[in-house]
Amino acid sequence: MHKLSTIKAAILTFLSFSYLVNGFAQKIPVNYDESQMPAYILPDPLVLPNGKLIKTKEVWEKTGRPAVLKLFAENVYGVNPFPGSIKIEVKVKAVNENALGGKAVSKQITLRFPEISPTLAVNILLYLPKNAQKAPVFVSLNFMGNHTATQEKDVFVTENWVNSNFDKTFVNNKATDASRGIAERRWPMEAIVSRGYAVATAYYGDLEADHAEGWKTGLRSVLTPEQREKWSAIGVWAWSMSRMVDYLLKNELQIDKQKIIAVGHSRIGKATLWAAAEDPRFAIVISNDSGEGGAALARRWIGETVEHLNTQFPHWFCANYKKYNNAVAKLPVDQHELLGLMAPRPLYVASATKDVWADPKGEFMSAIEAEKVYQLYKQTGLGTTTMPPPNTPVGQIIGYHIREGVHDILLYDWQQYMNFADKHFEIK
Repeated sequence: MHKLSTIKAAILTFLSFSYLVNGFAQKIPVNYDESQMPAYILPDPLVLPNGKLIKTKEVWEKTGRPAVLKLFAENVYGVNPFPGSIKIEVKVKAVNENALGGKAVSKQITLRFPEISPTLAVNILLYLPKNAQKAPVFVSLNFMGNHTATQEKDVFVTENWVNSNFDKTFVNNKATDASRGIAERRWPMEAIVSRGYAVATAYYGDLEADHAEGWKTGLRSVLTPEQREKWSAIGVWAWSMSRMVDYLLKNELQIDKQKIIAVGHSRIGKATLWAAAEDPRFAIVISNDSGEGGAALARRWIGETVEHLNTQFPHWFCANYKKYNNAVAKLPVDQHELLGLMAPRPLYVASATKDVWADPKGEFMSAIEAEKVYQLYKQTGLGTTTMPPPNTPVGQIIGYHIREGVHDILLYDWQQYMNFADKHFEIK
């Protein structure tokens, strides 16, 4: 442990983070100092519930993986009440053959689920590279509506609830035309389609608004109270990503069905990892600054913790997760095991230097630990245990970078993800 000054030690020891939750300030301790972190022991993903060691990929796939997936469902992300095939009604609402200045074809598609609800829908904005034959596709959710991802005037403004705290252009939790393109920095569409990739995105609030009572107008409103408590908003968002894949596989001939990439930032990064854990159709999985409840190890007391998550965002995870607010050592899984569920698929984890709340080191360590599962497939994960300097991607079947800057997803990140996909899809 390195020596701290008396003042710095006092600050780090007593530092707390205040949340305003339902009108009450909740003070929860926060730590950013490695030397102050209690010791912890990570669960071994290669040990079966009966204590036997998993030594082959066959045993992992038959017994180990289902056991880990079940533990995450029951204790973290929730149990999906719609695990089978779902009837989907598709309506293509708009097509622009000359999108992005002629570089792409855009489509706006509404998916409805008549067997579940007559009103709920996922609204997809799809960009296809012009004249693409079999394009790989990034599937992701956005935070503020499809119209915020682009300046293009024909993209519909979401009519669903949006968080007024996200941008001053939102009025009474409703988006306006003034919010068009406000998140464009996160969606470098022209750069992506110019590389030959398609992008399919939808607003993450389509099926559940991101607040504690968002379930009342969303997908979980059709469930029994017991089912609702056992599932979560993150589970709903992950489910919507899989429905987007359903559409792409059945309806888009210009999409390469074997090259579907799941990507998500922050809380959507958490949902993306869970979507890919449940859905093997995602060929590559990308977590951008997903932090606690995403790629970062839960047992590390650095930045955000399980208690922080469940206090500020009680709807994100299933009810059982709250049992571990002050007992994370008793959590039967940790996030390296979630990353291990991606094996043998290529996986990329990214952090940012100023995003200490998300614990970049914890994200990197989680990727290191996930390699145990990849080794069953005789694959090299990161291939290093040394955290790289900023803006220096590393890794093989598991990739990692820490970008200079704050909590965000930017062109630099997308460029690394396309480079990673090029390599694993053998695109020249």
